[in-house]
Amino acid sequence: MDWKLKLKLLRKEHEELLSKKNHTDYVNGVYERYENPILTAAHAPLEWRYDLDPKTNPYLMERIGIHAAFNSGAIKWGDKYVLVVRVEADDRKSFFAVAESPNGIDNFRFWPRPITLPEYGEPATNVYDMRLTRHEDGWIYGLFCVERKDHANEGDTSAATAACGIARTHDLVNWERLPDLKSASQQRNVCLHPEFVDGKYALYTRPQDGFIDTGSGGGIGWALVDDITNAEVKEEKIISARKYHTVFEVKNGEGPHPIKTDKGWLHLAHGVRGCASGLRYVLYMYMTALDDPSKLIAQPSGFFIAPEGDELVGDVMNVAFSSGWIEDPDGKVFIYYASSDTRMHVATSTVDRLVDYCLNTEPDGGRTGLTVERINRLIDKNLKIK
Repeated sequence: MDWKLKLKLLRKEHEELLSKKNHTDYVNGVYERYENPILTAAHAPLEWRYDLDPKTNPYLMERIGIHAAFNSGAIKWGDKYVLVVRVEADDRKSFFAVAESPNGIDNFRFWPRPITLPEYGEPATNVYDMRLTRHEDGWIYGLFCVERKDHANEGDTSAATAACGIARTHDLVNWERLPDLKSASQQRNVCLHPEFVDGKYALYTRPQDGFIDTGSGGGIGWALVDDITNAEVKEEKIISARKYHTVFEVKNGEGPHPIKTDKGWLHLAHGVRGCASGLRYVLYMYMTALDDPSKLIAQPSGFFIAPEGDELVGDVMNVAFSSGWIEDPDGKVFIYYASSDTRMHVATSTVDRLVDYCLNTEPDGGRTGLTVERINRLIDKNLKIK
């Protein structure tokens, strides 16, 4: 095929993907799902992947492979819906890139260049899963996982350490890198609360003993920090604990920063349990008190979103994961979640529906008998309705 014609076809196919309309696929009263992923590896600009000079790339080969686009932070940027996406190249190295949409459900397009993130200390082997917070101090913060080689185990080529990286920006292009979070334990899934609490920065943490295993880490933690430019966890308490025979018995972690409502703070988190096929990641919700974001006031039973259909298949199977959502002024909520460490999706709801779901869905009773009692109570109630 002629080189110019081949490039023309590549551009045509890419534009068709980017401009594809999305439609509601599933409605359960709590939220709406959509039939198409909003971002995939194929959404990456051709200029990132192809050398477009026929002299140096006569076969129009893809020179840099993009493998996945997932686990995105989210923020409203003017009238645009913006994601800071974890993009993974085919060499396993992840980087951050900004994608925007005019409506939040389709037509997501990457900005021309990925984010150039300044280094801190030993250069990171990998960075991923940024949570964005527009803080009342005037900065937009991005907190993310920093992976480095575990030098205490040089002979183990898979041994690594996890820390929380911190960066901030005013424009999503130029980022100031701050020191990594100091903590007695390794940290993943750290998220910054959007408001000061008792005059301090507040963090949702996830203490863990190792790079993968939580070990003695009890769940989602809460810590107050005096200075975000030299952040250190000195005291930490668990606010959403792991628990036997739940959807979060093995691990759990805060997703995006919570949404403030007149009934309390809405939280979205991920929970992990073991099963015959490995680890299963789902999303769940909980609420904390308006005057004390560390005080649990509601936690519905079971999962909120789980991978379904094609979402079950990907680089890491059976995973739903979220690190971003956007609340519009009219109360509509765009919930951005990834499936199987491969692609991004959106679900939509409203603040009122999510509050109703949290406050009026019974908690996990902890055993089969109580689940059956819950079902029978609902049956009895429905039988009385004429």
